[in-house]
Amino acid sequence: MTQPVSSEFVVLHLGLGSFHRAHQAVYLQQLIDAGDTRWSLVGANLRPDMSEVESALRAQGGRYTLETVSPAGEYRYQRIDAIREVLPFDPALAAVIAHGADPRTRVISFTATEAGYYLDPKDDLDLSSAELAADIARARRGEAGSTIYGAVCAILRARRAAHAQPVTLLNCDNLRHNGDRFRKGLLEFIGHAGETALADWVRAQTTSPNAMVDRITPRPPPELLQRVRDATGWDDAVPVTSESFIQWVIEDDFANGRPDWGRVGVQLVESVSPYEEAKIRILNASHSCIAWAGTLIGLAYIHEGTQRAPIRRMAYDYVTDDVIPCLNTPGDPSPVDLPSYRDVVLERFGNPAIRDTNQRVAMDGFSKIPGFIAPTVRERLARGEGIDSVALLPALFLAFLQRWHHGTLPYVYQDQGMDENVAHAICGAADPVAALCADAGLWGEVAGDARLVDAVRRAGMRVQQFIDEGART
Repeated sequence: MTQPVSSEFVVLHLGLGSFHRAHQAVYLQQLIDAGDTRWSLVGANLRPDMSEVESALRAQGGRYTLETVSPAGEYRYQRIDAIREVLPFDPALAAVIAHGADPRTRVISFTATEAGYYLDPKDDLDLSSAELAADIARARRGEAGSTIYGAVCAILRARRAAHAQPVTLLNCDNLRHNGDRFRKGLLEFIGHAGETALADWVRAQTTSPNAMVDRITPRPPPELLQRVRDATGWDDAVPVTSESFIQWVIEDDFANGRPDWGRVGVQLVESVSPYEEAKIRILNASHSCIAWAGTLIGLAYIHEGTQRAPIRRMAYDYVTDDVIPCLNTPGDPSPVDLPSYRDVVLERFGNPAIRDTNQRVAMDGFSKIPGFIAPTVRERLARGEGIDSVALLPALFLAFLQRWHHGTLPYVYQDQGMDENVAHAICGAADPVAALCADAGLWGEVAGDARLVDAVRRAGMRVQQFIDEGART
């Protein structure tokens, strides 16, 4: 059973994974704990792959425990009950659509992962995707789909038909300009579905603020259940664990009200760009760097790699040499203290209690290179500057991908943005470095640039030396 939704207003969230439950739900819980009970969460998933979590959450009335761990090893436990209703999965999304059309729902938020937006290098929809094509066909028949576009299109169709009030569409994923890019993809999707009147309604009745989210949230390990039981006395079937650090920056552009998030530490700003650039290029890219490097020398966890001096130096130099000069220029200083942010990030990554796996962080490289790494390469090259430090990241990824190609990775590699035929072709090419650097989907307009090829080739030699030395330690 779930709790009755008695709040005045509702945030409908699509994607009940660990990150949402350790991040957005926590901010709303803090607001409720502060005495503001006007808002609550209703949660749902668009795919059937989390049925056990959904069932357990419903059995617990939407309640669960959040464990947080500081870099100093301080554990805290918090009961979260901000999610007042958990909707069971239904391919037709009937309950999701009904809640989305309900006038009490003022915000529809979602976490679909970086690759869940099906965007090509020009931010147009990748119509070669079979999932996306299937959802467009469903939308033409007036049906809901399993992609974020197919689901939101169906919700907004119903909301328009119900003459409901405006609604905010809030992207909570690690995606640069996430609100703008989702909105462009959604309107393109609706256009392909032939729903011109709905597209006009969306433009007039919805907003899509950009947002930046941050909290390291590993997959819950099996031993978490016992830790929660020992610490709280509650036999919680679906606890989550995360670091103690948390951040949420949102452009204050809401169509029909919002929770008073600023009261509990959310940064509501005019433009999220400098914050998201710092986070994506410093935290996200360094995270991938450490995961790829650690995997190559047989490490399983992020903190293990961060505590190895050669790997930490790779991440430090990448940020210091190439990222900070891009984000903090004399004519356009960043509002973020970038050197301090770099140091805090590396401290967070080194937290041994988090036990975040290289497997989780290394996934989706074909989405992360164009999103996290390529912008720094393009900007440095456009200014005639070197890219030796940033080039180490694609060189690490290529070495990692070669392990996947040969079937020698120690874990299953998941990459929603990868075309396996293309990836195997890159690895099997006569010159894999040139093949990787020629991929326009990864590099955009600098694909094939001789400076990029040369830098990655030289970086590859450093990666091989690092692997050889790692094998001896």
